[in-house]
Amino acid sequence: MYNKNKQYGKTESISSPSHSEENEIHCLLEEASNVARGVLESIQAIAGTTVVKGVQISNLERFARDRGYWIEDINTIGIFSDRGSENEVYLSIENNTTVYKLNDFRYSDDNLSQFFERIRIHNIYFPDCSYKLIGFAYNKAEKVCAVLSQPFIIAMREATEPEIEEELNKMGFSSELDGEFFSNGNYDIFDALPNNVLVGNDGHLYFIDTIIYKSQDNGFEKYKSLSPRYNQ
Repeated sequence: MYNKNKQYGKTESISSPSHSEENEIHCLLEEASNVARGVLESIQAIAGTTVVKGVQISNLERFARDRGYWIEDINTIGIFSDRGSENEVYLSIENNTTVYKLNDFRYSDDNLSQFFERIRIHNIYFPDCSYKLIGFAYNKAEKVCAVLSQPFIIAMREATEPEIEEELNKMGFSSELDGEFFSNGNYDIFDALPNNVLVGNDGHLYFIDTIIYKSQDNGFEKYKSLSPRYNQ
C-alpha cells in the first residue's frame, strides 16, 4: 500500500492498516519515521543540509492532525506527575500500569532520525520497559512532542551504579570515559544513572529512561551539547 502524502515529504511505502492495536502503534512509529525521513531527504537533495528538525516537527504535527493521531488535551488520558530533561511524565487515568511521556526531541540535534532510531533500539535492548508511540501533543511549554506510552514499573528502589554497570556488562556494553556512557561498539548508552534505572519487585533492572546514539555518530559530544547536565 502506498501513501502519497507529498505534503509531509516524499512518497512513502507504508504498512497496511491493522485491526490489532499493537500493529497500529507499530505502524504509527514507522509512518512518523517515514514523514521525518521524507523531509530530510527532500531538503537534503535540494539544499544539501541535514538541519531540518524544525520542518520535520511542523510536518509531523500536520500529519498527526490529519491522520487523527493528535491528542488535543493530554490531561484527558493522564495526570501530570513529573518533568525530566526531555519528558513530561503523566500517569494513566485508565489504569495503574501505564505512564505517558511527552518527549520534546531535545536529544535530536539537527534532525529527528536519531529519535526514531533510539526508540527502536531501546525496545530491542530493554523490551520489559519498551516505548510505544501513540500520538503527538503539545506539552506545557506548547512544544510539539511525541507521546510515548511505557509500562509503569513497580520498583523497590533505584539501581546502584555498580548494579547498572554489571547489568550492562552482561549485555555486552562496557563503561567508557570513566562511566560517562556505555558502548558495545554499535550503540552508546547515556543517562544510565540510578534515577533512570529501577530495581523492580522481581529484582530485575529496568532501564526506563536512557539516551542511545549510534557509536559512529559522535554521541558523547552530541550528548554534552544537548544535556542539561553539561549546560547549566
